[in-house]
Amino acid sequence: MKLSVIITIKNEEKNMGRLLGSLLDQEGPFEIVVIDSASTDGTVEIVREFCENYDSVKFYEHEGSRGESRNFGCQRAVGDAFAFIDGDCVADKMWMKELRESLGEYDIVAGKTIYEGKIPYGSRMSLLLYGVDVSFPSCNLAYKKEIFPSFDPRFKTAEDIDLNIRAVKGGASFAYNEHAVVYHSVREDLVKFAKQAFWYGFGRGQLFIKHRVLGSSSFVSEDLNFWNTFKRVFGAFGFVVAIITGGETRL
Repeated sequence: MKLSVIITIKNEEKNMGRLLGSLLDQEGPFEIVVIDSASTDGTVEIVREFCENYDSVKFYEHEGSRGESRNFGCQRAVGDAFAFIDGDCVADKMWMKELRESLGEYDIVAGKTIYEGKIPYGSRMSLLLYGVDVSFPSCNLAYKKEIFPSFDPRFKTAEDIDLNIRAVKGGASFAYNEHAVVYHSVREDLVKFAKQAFWYGFGRGQLFIKHRVLGSSSFVSEDLNFWNTFKRVFGAFGFVVAIITGGETRL
């Protein structure tokens, strides 16, 4: 099974070399499809250099939402399945092998994401629907090509949860493979962390508007430490803003 790894990026100069290096060290067959959304740093130059040295790396420029850019990449991919990872991640050397093995039995596979950084990311905000936790993020997620329903480009964030909901509702089988590991860098600037939490909450608001689902643990956690509380406060604010604006704001 050939995997098409889809990566949407913007201003990931400090991360791209490590990410692409970790992917090129994987078990094949695979291709790496990188879509840049108007980067203003040295990201594009780094990716172009990899393209010159490795035929498996494909590069496109397409400005749009994360969902729109991922759809753009998937439309140009030639693999049997799509594997999604973010620009600030690094894949374990067995990542593709583990995803490929699970995709032999299931339509969708979510891997284990380990968050790294000075600011603790905290627990993931789970959402159980149709007997499946559909909240696994697209920084470590794989779909068989034939069942991929495409991302909804209207979402600011949570486009991956919306995708999972629609796929599982349509009958796709879903598996979690804890051995398919991705290491995800956490925002280490307090302001950036707050903005990220806000937009995550905004995406949950968009999700509620579309599907009328929330999840019992969306803003509540057993780990009531400072960072989890901080994240959930800003997330709740983003959720409220999404509801008030109908999820259509361009803040």
